[in-house]
Amino acid sequence: MNRMLIGLLALVMMVIGAGNGFAADLKKLKVGYLPTSGHLLYFVAKEKGFFQQEGLDVELARFTNSGEGLTAIKTGKLDAGSFGTSAPLAFIAKGADFTIFGGQMGEGHGLITRPEKAERFKNLKSYKGATIGTVRLATGDVVFRAALQNAGLDLKKDLTFKEFDSPAAVLEAVKKGGVDAGLVWIPYTTLAEKQGLKVVKYSGDIIKGHTCCRQVALTATLKGRQADFEHFLTALLKAYQYYHTDRSGTVDAAAKYVQINKADLIKDIYGGHLLVSPDPHRKSVLQFWDFMKKAEYITSNEAIDNHINTKLYASALSTLEQREPKEKLWKNLEKEFKSGDPNLHIMAH
Repeated sequence: MNRMLIGLLALVMMVIGAGNGFAADLKKLKVGYLPTSGHLLYFVAKEKGFFQQEGLDVELARFTNSGEGLTAIKTGKLDAGSFGTSAPLAFIAKGADFTIFGGQMGEGHGLITRPEKAERFKNLKSYKGATIGTVRLATGDVVFRAALQNAGLDLKKDLTFKEFDSPAAVLEAVKKGGVDAGLVWIPYTTLAEKQGLKVVKYSGDIIKGHTCCRQVALTATLKGRQADFEHFLTALLKAYQYYHTDRSGTVDAAAKYVQINKADLIKDIYGGHLLVSPDPHRKSVLQFWDFMKKAEYITSNEAIDNHINTKLYASALSTLEQREPKEKLWKNLEKEFKSGDPNLHIMAH
């Protein structure tokens, strides 16, 4: 009898929930991510229920590199994803109708090498003649190419860039001596150190505050589902708030998607080499576009500003300010949004 009553009550609650728009009316979004601690906003929003609170049923799909993820967006297999800054810009340069509508992480990349070679790679001018392992379309690849060019090196004559499919492959090539140094992102910088390699320079040392993973969708998809994507950004903002207030919970959420121990995750996330923000950082994206053209990474006359949507983020932020008018974080984020991102400056050390 008790089991029957419990079952009946559960059924009633399901009906009531559906009538109130819970579960039955959740809008589905399939979103791509990379297994990096830098994508923690997705992981927190998913594990802590922020997507569901905003009326969304978000399925997270894992990819090995940015190119694969963006191809999935382009072909309609994903609704959105977060796959670097250089990668979506490179796709746009080749005609993909993508729109950047939010942020995820900044900085978070580093150059790794064997200990005996570490001294050489502290000065950018000393990279001449080196073979650098990299993942094509990775943000760190563009950051270092721009910096090396600014230091006076000819990217075609003075260096050799050897491209790999994943940061794990770059790490192995550095360990085995197949390349002199390699460009990877978190958590592979941490993993490299644990395996006896050295991180000789972080991308934030090169270009302070540079963008990395942006929120990207097909322009048509974004226009057709504006309300859903505004809710999506609202959930990411709530995840950002959680990231600031609960380190343990943030690490627990990330640990379900990034297969390294929690002590290393804490170092990755809160160690000072990762910038986390859902802000689209329009000015950074525009400047990154210029970096890519100057480094001859792309050739394009496209008006890149037409591929950046800041209205959805502004609206999501406004929604949270109305819900929590006393929350200082929302006011601080509004100031950041209105002023733009930090000035980017290449430093040739």
